[in-house]
Amino acid sequence: MAASTTLFRARVPKARLARAEKILSRLGLKPGEAFNLMLAQVELRQDLPFAITTHPQRVLTSEEQATVWKDSLGAY
Repeated sequence: MAASTTLFRARVPKARLARAEKILSRLGLKPGEAFNLMLAQVELRQDLPFAITTHPQRVLTSEEQATVWKDSLGAY
């Protein structure tokens, strides 16, 4: 028996959708599938699957990332 579905529509900037579609295509996903995955994560976590903050963490430099990798997993 097929699951009941509903059509969800949203307005998004055309350029943002085009950029996202290129990325999602490389992942083998369509925007609707990606949205469904996000909703599944919201349901599982009972929260958003990503942080929303006005105080984002600083992005690590390549050297810092390498150090974290080496400390966690050993030398490559």
